[in-house]
Amino acid sequence: MKKTCTTLLLKGFLVASFLSYGNAVIAAEPEVKKEAPAASLPAAAEPKGVVARVNGSPIDAAELRRAKKIMLRGQTVPADQNEAVNKQALEQLISAELLYQAAVKLEIKDLDKQIDAKLAKGRERFKDEQDFKKAIKELDMDEKELREYTRRDLYITSFVEATLMPKAVVTEADVRSFYDNNMDKFKRDETVKASHILIGADANASADDKKKALEKAEKLKKELTGGADFATLAKGNSTCPSAPQGGDLGFFGKGQMVPAFEKAAFALKPGEVSSIVETQFGFHIIKLTDKTPASTTEFKDVKAKIEEFLKGQKVNEAIGKFLEGARKTAKIEIFLK
Repeated sequence: MKKTCTTLLLKGFLVASFLSYGNAVIAAEPEVKKEAPAASLPAAAEPKGVVARVNGSPIDAAELRRAKKIMLRGQTVPADQNEAVNKQALEQLISAELLYQAAVKLEIKDLDKQIDAKLAKGRERFKDEQDFKKAIKELDMDEKELREYTRRDLYITSFVEATLMPKAVVTEADVRSFYDNNMDKFKRDETVKASHILIGADANASADDKKKALEKAEKLKKELTGGADFATLAKGNSTCPSAPQGGDLGFFGKGQMVPAFEKAAFALKPGEVSSIVETQFGFHIIKLTDKTPASTTEFKDVKAKIEEFLKGQKVNEAIGKFLEGARKTAKIEIFLK
């Protein structure tokens, strides 16, 4: 829970808007491998002081550490990747600073009220004030610094919305073309919902144990044929972890279950109970409770989501182009070693 709350704080307050709008920009940077176990470099090896200047404005090591926490989301860094991670985080900070320097020229109405509102909304993500303050402390910052980050974030948001988003035009033809060219993304395979009773007998079971398991399964099958309640029998007899739920396995598609079980389940109609099915886990009795046929989501049902997705892509592209141009004219000094 702590990591989740901290991540929300970082995303909501500390990350400049381009980190939300500009996923494509970030994605262009080399990814950090997330392997475990992995040892972080000792704290003494971390950068200190000013790590870069953008048109004279400093970026210090504290900001770099916070950016890394956002980027890594609680993952540790292998020692041989620490330098690459620092550089990646610094590139994000430089991009954010370039956006802010362009954005600060804007006039924002009721800026203080907007900051207050955003901070209040952020607080709502935490269970209480203590949890909120603890998350800030974990980032080595105070509420005054948090307010400053929020102010910068609002400037960048306003800049992106006023200057770059209008360029991100998505037509209905664009949306339709995406749908038609990506039909596989909108197809849903047939799924079934089933419950089962498992009388366990794995591959290492003796012939006698398998015989006893089969006999028990046959006895239960007869009880079901005689009108016994499936869920009740599952709760009292099944060796599967699903027993407390009456054997309910929920919905699943093809390829998710072992072949023999899948074949039997998909052959049933809702309400039907299978004959005894043997798998490497033992003997199953399967009851199909629901079936959803294969289908394709209609265009009208996904139109809005596709438009939003394409709009996001175009905003990313606009941010990327802006940053490319800004870097050409900016004086960027990097002191990170």
